Amino acid sequence: MTTYAEVVEGVRAAMAAYAQALDDGRTDDVVATFCPDGVADIPGFGTFEGHAALHEAYSGWRPKRPQRHVVLNTLVTDWSDDRATASSDLLFVLRGDSGWTIQLVARYEDTLHRDGATWRFHHRAATFVT
Repeated sequence: MTTYAEVVEGVRAAMAAYAQALDDGRTDDVVATFCPDGVADIPGFGTFEGHAALHEAYSGWRPKRPQRHVVLNTLVTDWSDDRATASSDLLFVLRGDSGWTIQLVARYEDTLHRDGATWRFHHRAATFVT
């Protein structure tokens, strides 16, 4: 039986892998954080389902300047050995000519499934606060 702490660590690892790959412009690695039938709902951009659609979307969002998706306050709200739901806050920061600035504040609502030892996003929905 999987413990809550093990689930939380797996969920946080998935979120970190996603954020770092996204900020580095590694599209294949971003897509790999999703289940094959995974879905991303991103306000103003659309809903993308499956690896092919996710790859097409994320390949168009490669960073042109240094950026960071800072994910914090992650709360795993429901879990089992192979499924978890979580809510996290997000700060998106971008480095410009005068330094780093917060570009947006958001919340992620996620459902993840365990694939062997790795947790992957089954559904990732963002809600922008600003």
